[in-house]
Amino acid sequence: MYDIKELSKIIGDDARVIYGDGIEHKYLSDTLGRKKGSASVLVFARSTEEVSAVLKFANENDIPVTPRGAGTNLVGSTVPHNGAIILDLSLMNRILEVDAENFTATVEPGVILQDFQKHVESLGLFYPPDPGEKLASIGGNISTNAGGMRAVKYGVTRDYVMGLEIVLADGTVVWTGSKNRKDTTGLDIKNMVVGSEGTLAVITKCLLKLIGKPELSRSLLICFGSLKSGIEAVPVILKKNLNPTAVEFIERKVVALGEKFLGLEFPDRESEAYLLLTFDGAKDEIENNIALLKETVKDVSGKIIVLDDPELSANVWKIRGCLVKAVEATSEQEPLDIVVPINQIDRFVNYVNELESESKMQMISFGHAGDGNVHLCVVRGDRDEGTWEKELHANLEKLYAKAHNLGGLISGEHGIGVSKRDFFFSEIPAANVTLMNSIKNAFDPKRILNQGISYTK
Repeated sequence: MYDIKELSKIIGDDARVIYGDGIEHKYLSDTLGRKKGSASVLVFARSTEEVSAVLKFANENDIPVTPRGAGTNLVGSTVPHNGAIILDLSLMNRILEVDAENFTATVEPGVILQDFQKHVESLGLFYPPDPGEKLASIGGNISTNAGGMRAVKYGVTRDYVMGLEIVLADGTVVWTGSKNRKDTTGLDIKNMVVGSEGTLAVITKCLLKLIGKPELSRSLLICFGSLKSGIEAVPVILKKNLNPTAVEFIERKVVALGEKFLGLEFPDRESEAYLLLTFDGAKDEIENNIALLKETVKDVSGKIIVLDDPELSANVWKIRGCLVKAVEATSEQEPLDIVVPINQIDRFVNYVNELESESKMQMISFGHAGDGNVHLCVVRGDRDEGTWEKELHANLEKLYAKAHNLGGLISGEHGIGVSKRDFFFSEIPAANVTLMNSIKNAFDPKRILNQGISYTK
């Protein structure tokens, strides 16, 4: 029989090992705080060596382990199960190297995204992944393969991970990847870990790709009489090879929520739907692309407003960025991140509006038109707990089924976690799940890492 207090000897610092009832609620949940798990101990690691020692101890004694970063996850991927050890990596937060000649940076997993981006931009470099939660950790971004608004031009987190130091469940430390831009030397282990939600290994170092910092960034708003017109304009714009950094869609009714929440106004209040675009790069390139966009918009019945005034531009993006908080200020909500093919966005959002009317449950949709990512807030309102859980589950079944029928998926950025497991298993072929679990067994034969999360049985 093991003694859990052995972890105090392993860490050698009682302040970084918290047992049982001393663990704060936030460490037993995710950022929403609704799903609560159970843990026997919370450990704050400071080094790869400590992570390795904790995992070795856990593996030898068959103790579940839940890795954790900044705790901003939305689907319960940081909810511990079965009296787990919560392995918190937030103190591993150093930027270890910025290699300007090779355009790479090496960081620990607890580095906060906005801090890292600010640092490399001060050096004339740029880290493009831009998920909405800027206070998330780099390790968490990698674990969920976070995307964001700039994905339409630059791609997602996976595209900027060149190497990882990982610790396997038995404590073995492995380095995978390198500073080389090409690599066909065996299976790409790092890409198996990216997006695995802490189920395969614990990330302790991250080698990231950087690019040169764009000279300039400008935004503009295109106003439409209907969402259908706006979505139909997206492939027309993309075919022109204008290379926008972001292409966001928002309906007027959703904009109104953000306006009320912030006390700000959009420059247009008459249209039914909008595309919000950003271009970055060299000044001449941006001006040429905006000029071509103006010509293109004439063919798709849209009115264009170039946001030349920095304050106006900032306010428009503030309204777009506050939508989830605007909803949360009035009611509990379930945040979804469904993806559908780009040409199916209007059909899916129209279905959302129909289901909202039919079910009397408020549903707020907006998102990344450039890559088909529909963010959706399903709002509780004044429903009691039992009614909320029952009606929410019924509506989620309908929403996910509709997305599936349109060729979509249940998650583009947030992951599966606990919240989406039932829907995941109902839509993903059994053979795929079996293969995923075979990979899990190779990394973690005793299956101690993040039990009950994502695809793990």
